[in-house]
Amino acid sequence: MIDFAMTFRIAVRALRVHKLRSLLTMLGIIIGVGAVVAMVSVGQGATAQVTQRIASLGSNVLQVFPGSSTAGGVRGGSGSMTSLEIEDAEAIAASCPDVAAVAPIVQRGAQVVYGNLNWYTSVTGTSVEYLDVRSWEISEGEMFAEDDVDAGTKVCVLGRTVVENLFPDEDPVGAVLRIGNVPFTVVGVLTVKGGNEDDIILIPVKTAQRRLTGRTSINRIMVSAVSQKRTSAAQEQIGELLRARHNIRPGEEDDFTVRDMADIAAAVKQSSSVLTLLLASIASVSLLVGGIGIMNIMLVSVTERTREIGIRMAVGAKGRDVLLQFLVEAVLTSLLGGLIGILFGLGVSQLIGLLAKWNTPIVPGAILLAFVFSAVVGIFFGYYPARRAANLDPIDALRYE
Repeated sequence: MIDFAMTFRIAVRALRVHKLRSLLTMLGIIIGVGAVVAMVSVGQGATAQVTQRIASLGSNVLQVFPGSSTAGGVRGGSGSMTSLEIEDAEAIAASCPDVAAVAPIVQRGAQVVYGNLNWYTSVTGTSVEYLDVRSWEISEGEMFAEDDVDAGTKVCVLGRTVVENLFPDEDPVGAVLRIGNVPFTVVGVLTVKGGNEDDIILIPVKTAQRRLTGRTSINRIMVSAVSQKRTSAAQEQIGELLRARHNIRPGEEDDFTVRDMADIAAAVKQSSSVLTLLLASIASVSLLVGGIGIMNIMLVSVTERTREIGIRMAVGAKGRDVLLQFLVEAVLTSLLGGLIGILFGLGVSQLIGLLAKWNTPIVPGAILLAFVFSAVVGIFFGYYPARRAANLDPIDALRYE
């Protein structure tokens, strides 16, 4: 009858005798398990962050981008053309029955100064309908009016992050700040959206064209459909309208792109899942390396303890007792490395989440899988050394120097 309790105690004692060697043996398992846990957690957090940002735009939101340009045989990316204008946005609002609201967008980064404070942020030139498209509200003051858009008035609405950095101790409404070198009067403050969404300043779109870009073109058009079910219909209507307005003939390439944010969210989620799986697979290679390390050290241990094995067999131990003894040591080494690796991986994922300012969730499935895999590695790579120890001839073992 095998005494499992005694076998376990002997295994623990063997690991404690060579603490440094045991720790180095576990290192591959620690790194492998830690990397798998961290990569899966960070991947899940990144996916959730991107999905949340896309969802904040609304499930029935479409974005119209300029097409790609070609110069000297080199093709630019999407948005490299200047094919969209405010009149396109106005035509979409007037002629597409499944469109609820339309907001032209002119966007660029700019240094904003108030008093002795300054902040670099995203300045978005748009229309009054921007709040309807984004399902956003004003918490203080008011949104600029349609007359401000038509007249190109120098007024602005601030996101909460901009308020916190430029107006930490005062009410911003009515204050005059400078965007670049142009003075703007603050007329309102947006409600909190969360994350980088709040790091924004809204100004009338024609003001942005005249004061910031000097162009009549716009960067994109944001559109909200009347409902999520009518998003595809709205997308088709926008495409037909813009092809007619831009005189694009059948068979010719469009000079614009209409994107459904729901489709983008699904594509991002799928891509993130594939990338997370790929990174976890690469990290799992460390587990195999750790397993080879365990087998190597266990072979060394068998050689060092040959006389001990001979003595145990001489006093009545069976081959299966010796096999179990070394197998338990290998599995225990692997499991301890797995536990330390889990803690290491969780710590790394939380640190990355803290630095990146997003949530990195704990994924129980990944932790369980990594732990079980570490145990399997211990059994697989520990069996050969254990079998070799069990097959030693007792007489030869006792004579070993």
